[in-house]
Amino acid sequence: MRKAKLSISPKKRSTAPPPAVPEPTSEGSPAIASNNVIPESAGTTLTQSVYVQLRADLLTGRLKPGEKLRAEALRHRFKVGSSPIREALNRLLSEGFVSLEEQKGFRVAPLSVEELRELLNARIWIDGAAVTASIERFETQWEEGLVLALHRLSRVERSPSSAENELWNRLHRNFHLALVSGCGSRWMIRTSALLFDAAERYRLYAAAYVSGEKKLDEHRQMVAACLDHKPELAVQLMKQHYGETCDVISRYMNMDPGTDQVIRTPEEACAYPAP
Repeated sequence: MRKAKLSISPKKRSTAPPPAVPEPTSEGSPAIASNNVIPESAGTTLTQSVYVQLRADLLTGRLKPGEKLRAEALRHRFKVGSSPIREALNRLLSEGFVSLEEQKGFRVAPLSVEELRELLNARIWIDGAAVTASIERFETQWEEGLVLALHRLSRVERSPSSAENELWNRLHRNFHLALVSGCGSRWMIRTSALLFDAAERYRLYAAAYVSGEKKLDEHRQMVAACLDHKPELAVQLMKQHYGETCDVISRYMNMDPGTDQVIRTPEEACAYPAP
């Protein structure tokens, strides 16, 4: 059996670049959270600045599930008017990161194993199709980007403390988006990025319980399958990778006395049919 080599092939040069992977800094990834300052940038609106910082705080858990998002407090924090706050919250509502209760206002969306199940299924469907298409197209720029993303991720040690992992979190996001970036569909890439961020909220919630070294080995195996032109194996490894993380998070949620959601067993939470 031929072993996969993580090398960049000079063959099959593509004349057209794959769709750009969404940059985490433009979508409020955990790596760019800021406390109180709106960055002054020519092209960056107040609404976008508030949105980016709130989204980062939601993903990293600085804003806790179920926490009330008071407009007055947010206006004071960001030193802006009501419109940017309202528009940013409505955008986060459309992405599922906050909830809106009539007469009560906005809150941070709760966490539940039920939603985690939905996210796992959706990621398997979208990312599975995107990885398969990327391997079938096998453009050199995708291959090079994937190898580079893995290399960069492997050079950064993951800390047991989620607060110290901003660089690792950003590189981890870049790696997973690099996996799907050769599919040729901007919509699939955007959807994959949104699903990753929604699932990342759960991973960061239980980050101390997820083994960094084991996950790096799984990343390497997925890349090897991609470079060996084995889409079925790559998708199977990806499903296993996502499912095991789901299992760990479910166990943690079962142990968390502060969780007010209906929690199922880890086996039930991760026993999904293949898409």
